[in-house]
Amino acid sequence: MKIAIGSDHAGFVLKEQLRDMLRAEGHDVTDFGTTSTESTDYPDYAAAVGHAVRDGAFEKGILVCSSGVGMSIAANKIKGIRAALGTNPEEVSFVRRHNDANVLAIGANYTAPPLAEELVEVFLSTGFEGGRHARRVEKIRILEQTE
Repeated sequence: MKIAIGSDHAGFVLKEQLRDMLRAEGHDVTDFGTTSTESTDYPDYAAAVGHAVRDGAFEKGILVCSSGVGMSIAANKIKGIRAALGTNPEEVSFVRRHNDANVLAIGANYTAPPLAEELVEVFLSTGFEGGRHARRVEKIRILEQTE
């Protein structure tokens, strides 16, 4: 799977671990930065990953910052992005099945690496259920066009 990944300085270490795990599993991963723990602005990386997913160059995106909240807020400003903060496997499964989330945000300060890896695995392996959920996702798309 083609995956875009990015983080700010607070998520850098966890992002590096997740990127390496994904590559070891055979995924085609592009790292949109950052490249160190030097202070950066999370909206820059949310925008880069969000645009790459929205434009169809990547199937999914993963973003990491201190809480995951800033990244999800910023990414959700991009039309076509449905970024969700993931805190446990059941929640991540739900946002894929019901909301067709295409970007996963993770909080490095609150998510141990083994759990983060599990969240990513669930995110990538869970499909969208469609049906009544497709109708709701379509309403989100319409909101993006009218707001």
